[in-house]
Amino acid sequence: MTPANEPSFRESVDMMFNRAVALMDLPPGLEEKIRVCNATYTVRFGVRLRGKIQTFTGYRSVHSEHMEPVKGGIRYSLGVNQDEVEALAALMTYKCSLVEAPFGGSKGGLCINPREYDEQELELITRRFAYELIKRDLIHPAQNVPAPDMGTGEREMAWIADQYKRMNTAELNGNACVTGKPINAGGIQGRTEATGRGVQYALHAFFKDAAGLRKAGMSGTLEGKRVVVQGLGNVGYHAAKFLSEEDGCKITAIIERDGALHDENGIEVEAVHQWIAKHGTIKGYPDAKMEEAGAKLLEADCDILIPAALEGVINLANADNIKAPLIIEAANGPVTAGADEVLRNKGTVIIPDMYANAGGVTVSYFEWVKNLSHIRFGRMQRRQEEARHQLIVDELERISEDPSIKWTLNPNFKDKYLRGAGELELVRSGLDDTMQTAYQSMAAVWHDRDDVDDLRTAAYLVSIGKVSASYRAKGL
Repeated sequence: MTPANEPSFRESVDMMFNRAVALMDLPPGLEEKIRVCNATYTVRFGVRLRGKIQTFTGYRSVHSEHMEPVKGGIRYSLGVNQDEVEALAALMTYKCSLVEAPFGGSKGGLCINPREYDEQELELITRRFAYELIKRDLIHPAQNVPAPDMGTGEREMAWIADQYKRMNTAELNGNACVTGKPINAGGIQGRTEATGRGVQYALHAFFKDAAGLRKAGMSGTLEGKRVVVQGLGNVGYHAAKFLSEEDGCKITAIIERDGALHDENGIEVEAVHQWIAKHGTIKGYPDAKMEEAGAKLLEADCDILIPAALEGVINLANADNIKAPLIIEAANGPVTAGADEVLRNKGTVIIPDMYANAGGVTVSYFEWVKNLSHIRFGRMQRRQEEARHQLIVDELERISEDPSIKWTLNPNFKDKYLRGAGELELVRSGLDDTMQTAYQSMAAVWHDRDDVDDLRTAAYLVSIGKVSASYRAKGL
């Protein structure tokens, strides 16, 4: 629970924004124009369920239209409120700018606990919420494009896309009104894993930065690093899975809402994921120690801490006790402004949320482009690539038949080289390039400016600079 003496999530975002713009020379009034939300729409609608009409409250906030469409997820949670939605919309503006996705920032939310409703009821609620937004152009492929967030997934996005197309039967680009859809409904391969994969690629970029590693007091590679993950939802699960299975990290603790699992020898992420899917809880999992006070493990001795659930979990109440030298914010706003200052003073390096969890919006951008182009990535060039590679392999094999040359092709090399890139490979390649490029832009500011001592401020400076340039180009 965030202490009462701390600023709200929205106030935290504004404080971090203000810390960055104080180091910039923006024209009069432009700072305020970038900071404030352009508009927030509140909708209250009724749905007949279980023999009576139930009224729901939802929001769609547009932070910045320096580029259109605006982009941002829709979350289903009882904690949804206007301040939270506006803070998340602001983060989306800065996030899209940082990773050069051509969108403004938006966010939506519905004040609901999705676990209280069955699938048919959720569909009715989702379609009515979508109807209220669509008729006001707050869902539109050229104006406002939602995506999944906490409490929603590809199922809800498919319902929204279908609702849009029912209301706009002649719209050729209807599928592009929302991203994060199932593959068979216009989605893109790699979208479900995208945010967690982006966290992995962000860490890859950081571990290539020798100066950054020194500032964190770390060295070497990801191999063997002890990782604590808070939240094993979509983002936390994929990040932990990829880091443990592909990079050799040891997941020493997994923190969930009903406790935590702890094992210094490493926890098998996939086994825990399957246990939760079957039992709905981590309780009873046999292969790790159960800790009832799960949040205390945020303070566990580890190398990398990944908060991947709610905002404000690292705050003034526990910041002094955080031992991880490196925190990567897989969730939105998991470190409050007060805790951020405490951790910076301790020398903790924080890879900020606007960069670390940008994998989702990056691959959403790819999906949006795919929907507008009406063709699967790789369809035009994959076989041509394979044919060109085959020419090289054939020539190498012909040369290797010369008895005077003592070498042969490795079969693994041949198989890998001959395989042309399909959609998933292209999506991962594009995401990796995006995360590497964005990190380099942040790191250049972090390392080169004496008045910037953290990656968050560096990220804001890069992002706000791009938003400012966009507004200036519009004549503002």
